[in-house]
Amino acid sequence: MLDARLEALQAQLAPLPGVLVAFSGGVDSGLLLAAAVRALGAERVVAATAVSPSLPAAERADAVAFAATLGVRHELPRTDELSREGYVANAGDRCAFCKTELVDVLVPLATRLGIADVVTGTNADDLRAGFRPGIRAAAERGAWAPLARAGLTKDDVRAAARRWGLALADKPAAACLASRIAYGVPVSARRLARVEAAEAALRTALQAAGLPVRNLRVRDLGTVAGHDTARVEVDAAVVPALAGRPDLLAAVAGFDRVDVDPRGFRSGSMNELLPDPVRYR
Repeated sequence: MLDARLEALQAQLAPLPGVLVAFSGGVDSGLLLAAAVRALGAERVVAATAVSPSLPAAERADAVAFAATLGVRHELPRTDELSREGYVANAGDRCAFCKTELVDVLVPLATRLGIADVVTGTNADDLRAGFRPGIRAAAERGAWAPLARAGLTKDDVRAAARRWGLALADKPAAACLASRIAYGVPVSARRLARVEAAEAALRTALQAAGLPVRNLRVRDLGTVAGHDTARVEVDAAVVPALAGRPDLLAAVAGFDRVDVDPRGFRSGSMNELLPDPVRYR
């Protein structure tokens, strides 16, 4: 099944005269970028990583390093999500405004480079997830998703990345920093920077304490019972140890209160707090 899906992916890409890949630095868009190089050659492929306060510096560095291994041209255009009121307002459709900004920057970039096709790393599971307002926004502006069209799932993407020996094959999922801010709490550059610094500091503290983690999120819940509150999510196996170590939690600076989520890390956990998620599907 994986072989057939990879063949379908190559069949979509091979006829294109050139392609611009929206490359976040993650495994999905990384596999797509590698597939484009295999189908077209590096000289006909451009990677574009949007730089803004929502992109952690470490993710930007990883993206630059990976693109260099493929020998592709790598553009780092600036996006300004914070200029869009809907993004700042941070309702359940925040991602739609983010993707609108992204594609509105990437399409003109591709045009200047003589490239007609802008593609994203959306996979088949993303389409079935039921809560992806950004996917529709990107598609409405002309970006398309070869992985999803080929039927490649998240597991397929990981398996293919390992088969091809890609350095990011086992990289943990890393959503944008805005995904850490509870819906309804306005997004700001200050909040994004605070979350980025808190996650980096806590990861370092855990490593030093002999408690390395794969998945870690510091969720900004806004004001809860009068306190500026953060909720920490880590791998479930590490939760008991971290919950009993206030010295480690002290690394999460800038909040009045820091709690550990007893359920551990869950991708998209902020969606659980939406009163009416169906509205944004």
